[in-house]
Amino acid sequence: MTLHVPAVAEILKQIGEVGRQLSAMGATEGAAGNISICVREMLDVEEYFPRMEMIDLPEPAPDLVGATLIVTGSGRRLREIADDPTANLACIVVQEGGARGKMFTSGTPHLKRVTSEFNSHLAVHHDQMRLRPVQFHAVLHAQPRYITYLSHIPNYQDEKYFNSHLLRWQPETIMNLPEGIGVLPFLLPGSRQLMIETLLSMRDHQVVVWSQHGIIVRRDESIVHALDLVEYVETAAQYEALNLSIGEKSSGIAPESLRAIAEIWNVRQKIF
Repeated sequence: MTLHVPAVAEILKQIGEVGRQLSAMGATEGAAGNISICVREMLDVEEYFPRMEMIDLPEPAPDLVGATLIVTGSGRRLREIADDPTANLACIVVQEGGARGKMFTSGTPHLKRVTSEFNSHLAVHHDQMRLRPVQFHAVLHAQPRYITYLSHIPNYQDEKYFNSHLLRWQPETIMNLPEGIGVLPFLLPGSRQLMIETLLSMRDHQVVVWSQHGIIVRRDESIVHALDLVEYVETAAQYEALNLSIGEKSSGIAPESLRAIAEIWNVRQKIF
């Protein structure tokens, strides 16, 4: 099924709405967090972003030649995007060969470069759109406090333990994340190692925890749907933290009940 690719104005609006909601969740303190979308075509962005310069991409993306990426700027506050999208975002059109891009901005002096974690965003977009016939792809990174806190505890840095403990609290979580959640150890933010490990984990998961750092999410439909997944996982993390705080008095929904829920709705889950 080919999804409708929204117009540039709608994409900017959605990114702004997601930035505000992430801030309201306490997941993007200061300039933390970043958002990007990739469309497998050249969008007409010059009306919004009239200034153009050539840049080197952090990693080659030959399968994205001609594609357009809209990316948050380095040091920009996600909560402010809705008020002035063009001052906080940049558009990059991948050029022939995939090593360089045309970067379009509004010319504001505040936005000099895109997020320092653009290498991970670009690598995930490239890998997913290389492997699957998707026309639109969204990625976001945020630092929801409950998810991030739990990832500081050694047990929750184990992927099997993390999933079996967080996906037991609500039926919605297992139904929306039947493949479970990827969990990576702490890796240096912005590093090539983080980029590679994220790319590989996201081949099997829509959500990956960067231990002691936050969460990264991908989704085909829209950046709003990516936000939905953040909300599901952060809610599960809140239940888990609450349970820890009262001495683990509950074991959550029983595994057999979760299996029955998945069977009724024909969800092929891998956790229980």
